[in-house]
Amino acid sequence: MDGTVLVADDDRTIRTVLTQALTRAGCKVHATSSLTTLMRWVGEGKGDLVISDVIMPDGNGLEMLPKIGQERPGLPVIVISAQNTIMTAIQAAEAEAYDYLPKPFDLPDLMKRAARALETKRRVRSGPRDLPDTTSADQDDLPLVGRTPQMQALYRLVARVMNADLPVLITGESGTGKSLIARAIHDFSDRRSLPFVIATAADLAGADGPSTLVARAKGGSILFDEVADFDEDAQARIVRMLDSFGDTAPRVMATSQSDLMSRMEAGEFRQDLFYRLGGVSVAVPSLRERVDDIPLLADHFLTRSERDGSAPRSIADDAMELIRAYSWPGNVRQLEHTIRRLMVTSSEEIITRTEVEAVLGNQPEIEPLVGGGDGEKLSASVAKHLRRYFDLHGGVLPPPGLYSRILREVELPLIEIALDATGGNQAKCADLLGINRNTLRKKITDLDIRVTRRRKLM
Repeated sequence: MDGTVLVADDDRTIRTVLTQALTRAGCKVHATSSLTTLMRWVGEGKGDLVISDVIMPDGNGLEMLPKIGQERPGLPVIVISAQNTIMTAIQAAEAEAYDYLPKPFDLPDLMKRAARALETKRRVRSGPRDLPDTTSADQDDLPLVGRTPQMQALYRLVARVMNADLPVLITGESGTGKSLIARAIHDFSDRRSLPFVIATAADLAGADGPSTLVARAKGGSILFDEVADFDEDAQARIVRMLDSFGDTAPRVMATSQSDLMSRMEAGEFRQDLFYRLGGVSVAVPSLRERVDDIPLLADHFLTRSERDGSAPRSIADDAMELIRAYSWPGNVRQLEHTIRRLMVTSSEEIITRTEVEAVLGNQPEIEPLVGGGDGEKLSASVAKHLRRYFDLHGGVLPPPGLYSRILREVELPLIEIALDATGGNQAKCADLLGINRNTLRKKITDLDIRVTRRRKLM
């Protein structure tokens, strides 16, 4: 790499790591903990690339982006932030950041992005747009938070499609937040000042139903929530409505927890509607696909309950382990209800494992994760999840090291379930898996698997 990089972060360790890595790569580096100093450097014409944190002691890094664009059009800015929410990703896209990475970031990945930014100058677009107000209670309460790769890829995809003139199909299990994604796409798009209409099959009934629905939207957005549940007549009316759109047509989005492709192949969903709705497909991951986000979400719901008047609560470490281990068939919505219940039923400031066990013991049975009861082979189920993972990156290749990450994702639950099945007996578990006992021990250590309190599966 060749060029001068301006680094702004209030964390001395991050400044040191980035300075050393970029210097070794051949760059000159100016690092600061002050946005004021950063903007002075930008005004002086220094730097070919900016890498900046968001929350700084003397301001917000995102709010500096329009000013940097005015001072130095074409100067790329990579935003790094510990605020791992969809709003941060969308704000970065709205403010025309060159790239956005969540903390903790992968250093080799950041270095590759920095190299691309230095090699190619961003094309200067029209002047900076006003950022949407993100201080409202509704936006603050959106549980669209997560630092896992799956959620970060989702955030980037939403940021890319929010102003694309294409229909959006949002898929995912019940309780994952599909309708919240649709609402976020509307609220952060150029149509944010226009209506957001959630349409039902009843809204399409009658000769004037579709035209009335379009008139209500006034060029904003129409969401067909759980479109797979619409009957054949309603589906046909949607097709005719979409075909009649003029220049001021509203944006159309749809959500579905059903596999529309399978429904279409079974003759239960119109083929022409399927392809009309699937301009952009956004797959929302289930909670069990992003287990590392569970503590973050739990803390979010604890904080929300405190704002609503509940006494402050925290969750004991062993209780959080149990929460992480649960499969959450109801996803984020079920987790929210569980945390709210614990806030009410817990008698102490710290929520214990026993209290969590009492609440989770009353949760619904977990549905089979593989095959879904339809005879689907394991390989087909794995292929479906891998395809979704690639789709979440919106045409951009996932970060390097995919092979090792996928193997780890498969090994971890396999060994944990095998340990449960053998009551924690490592000799029996190794025999069951067909591997050496020393190999099993090494994998337990490498994967950080707890082997205590194992119970034999019936």
